[in-house]
Amino acid sequence: MTGTAARMRAMRERRRQLAYREVRLSIPDARADAVRRRVAEQVSQLSQQSEAEALAWIEAVSEFDADAAR
Repeated sequence: MTGTAARMRAMRERRRQLAYREVRLSIPDARADAVRRRVAEQVSQLSQQSEAEALAWIEAVSEFDADAAR
């Protein structure tokens, strides 16, 4: 086993002992033209009213410090 593989195995074992579980995510690459076009298309279809309602809801349920300026 190579040094890198042994270090990775040891790291995974240490994390398991700490009750951590490795999770791998695959997400769209925002640098790719196809992804940027898809996002732009989806953003162009957003409704300003529904966005305003969503933001109002987020503000209503969020905990803000009453003394802090927004």
